[in-house]
Amino acid sequence: MRAFLLGVILGVIAVPVGIYVYFRNGTSPVAVADHPYPFEQYIVRIPLQARLETQVQQVPPIEPTSANLTAGALTYSQNCAVCHGVAGHSSQIGEHMYPSAPQLWERHRNGAVGVSKDPPGETYWKIANGIRLTGMPAFGKLLNKTQIWQLTLLLSQPGKPLPVGTAPKHKREDARSTGAEQKD
Repeated sequence: MRAFLLGVILGVIAVPVGIYVYFRNGTSPVAVADHPYPFEQYIVRIPLQARLETQVQQVPPIEPTSANLTAGALTYSQNCAVCHGVAGHSSQIGEHMYPSAPQLWERHRNGAVGVSKDPPGETYWKIANGIRLTGMPAFGKLLNKTQIWQLTLLLSQPGKPLPVGTAPKHKREDARSTGAEQKD
């Protein structure tokens, strides 16, 4: 019994000290190019799903009108395209993040284009609140609720035709159309 208690006491001391030394010695994976920690994706995914189940508003309070989609496209171009790309142009910045930012105008392994299979309320929540450990910022204090819903509606239907002139544009296309040059 004495050996068991000694083992428990040493374990209670040794494990935290070992973890501290591991993090303190500078070899833990903290760079984007490093291999992830074991179970790192689950550390975010499981509590995120639990939170979404309790806090998501199911029905958008606005309709996907031409005006709302146009406003959503403008918001996307100004705030999202740099990481999530636009139709026909993926984002090099988003591809080099960890985890990589989903390209919202491309078909994914599950067959969805971007987040089109997610309920609109889930997309709204993610835009408004961000997601820790992913690089996704919270836009809830930068955009108003209407702007976030407009963006959500735009992202919910990437396979459907948008009103003429509303498709988010790639920065290089904008530079070419105005005659401005952009360095690579």
